[in-house]
Amino acid sequence: MPVAGVDYPRTHQQLLGWFADEDACLEYLARLRWPDGFRCPACGGDVAWRTARRALWMCAACGRQTSVTAGTIFHRSHTPLTTWFAAIWFVCASKNGVSATTLQQVLGFGSYETAWAWLHKLRRVMVRPERDLLSGVVELDETLVGGRAKPASSVVITKVPVMVAVETPPGHQLGRIRLARADARNSGQIIDFAHQVIAPGTLIRTDGARNLRQLAEQGYAHEYKVMLTSPDPAHEYLPGVHLVASLLKRWVAGTLHHGISRRQLDYYLDEFTFRFNRRTARSRGLLFYRLLQQAVTTDPHPLTTLIGGTDQPNP
Repeated sequence: MPVAGVDYPRTHQQLLGWFADEDACLEYLARLRWPDGFRCPACGGDVAWRTARRALWMCAACGRQTSVTAGTIFHRSHTPLTTWFAAIWFVCASKNGVSATTLQQVLGFGSYETAWAWLHKLRRVMVRPERDLLSGVVELDETLVGGRAKPASSVVITKVPVMVAVETPPGHQLGRIRLARADARNSGQIIDFAHQVIAPGTLIRTDGARNLRQLAEQGYAHEYKVMLTSPDPAHEYLPGVHLVASLLKRWVAGTLHHGISRRQLDYYLDEFTFRFNRRTARSRGLLFYRLLQQAVTTDPHPLTTLIGGTDQPNP
């Protein structure tokens, strides 16, 4: 495990001391990107030195120059890494996250668009593709998430179905969660979602929806209750998913002020998942470290693909 004060800063004051200039940030990123030492992407050589352009490492074997920020979310950014590090610390230190407007004000960005793009770049790195599957006892259900119109507005606000899976270990504290947007309510997508996020053999607890009963034939133990005929309220039988759904809606309203488009919803769900699964972390510095670890292994995501969201997949 990384050690506070050695592998990552403990406090904001320590952050400022460690990363006072661009050179210190580049050295730190190099250690995260090449934890076992530099490795040339062209020839595999392990000996290199930094060039006069401090962001470049030159391979001693083949002479290829490699930038520590190339192919990461920092690729071709004209903003100093010191500002990036400050933004990442601020995002991690804020328990409930921040809006683009708040980030713009705190860091003094000239435009809202810049702050919005930075937050979306960071959301792209909040979920590891190889993350572990949920296990033990898992509650599975759907909820509806959506904005609200102004009282005088005639605009119809369409709520979006979101699939929710929650580990419910013995005791009162919930385990990890997984969230994903569905195209329609009560669709077959929730079965695919279960296979993507829940380990085979897990006990899955659901309501009595017919489309979920096939889980028992697909490698899971399945327990369900038909809520229309049950004397128990749904929130008592499936307390985990109802609590997570309530917290998600409160977060959308309180932090994001309902400012979510359907095509960006998946990435907001990633952020909520990142925060919920790390809600008991005592060190915000460790979250900063983990996010930077993932940032140096994540594609740049130019603004055009960020704007497109899930309606415009990355090439």
